[in-house]
Amino acid sequence: MSVTAETLCTAFRGERRLAAGDALSVARAVRTALDAEPDGPPVLVFDDATGKVVDLDLRGSDDELAWRLSPPPLPRGPGRPKLGVVAREVTLLPRHWEWLNAQPGGASVALRKLMDEARKGGEAKDRVRRAQENAYRVMLELAGDRPGYEEAVRALYAADRARFEALTAEWPADVRGYAGAMAADAFGE
Repeated sequence: MSVTAETLCTAFRGERRLAAGDALSVARAVRTALDAEPDGPPVLVFDDATGKVVDLDLRGSDDELAWRLSPPPLPRGPGRPKLGVVAREVTLLPRHWEWLNAQPGGASVALRKLMDEARKGGEAKDRVRRAQENAYRVMLELAGDRPGYEEAVRALYAADRARFEALTAEWPADVRGYAGAMAADAFGE
């Protein structure tokens, strides 16, 4: 997964939130903390959009760190890269291609319209599913060995906020707060 300077992240050192914000600020804070206490607890940095642990390359100066976190240039090739359009392959049966090609605007326009309609219809379910997956990743890393973890995961997937909060109440405040924030959309907020 590619992290850029603007990616929102949260760093934990053990059970304490170390820093939160854009990846560049978090990387600088992590480097400072590691320099100050090299033998302290390990540091985990999470992508706030996915709940996945990200690896930040902390070597070198601040300028080098910023350069490594700069977004890569857009690839050149088929499509309209300046508009964010990238050509890819889609495999369909001949009858699907016939139908698509008969649509006003051609296959690409028809596919985009179909996908936009499908996305609108399933947005709420997708938001809940993403929140559950993201919160689960964070909980596994930060609280996988804590009392009530397994039941809290069950409550997360059952969308039972009261049970989730009761089961996580004894967890360290920073861990509980971050897991709860990642899970918020799973409970219909």
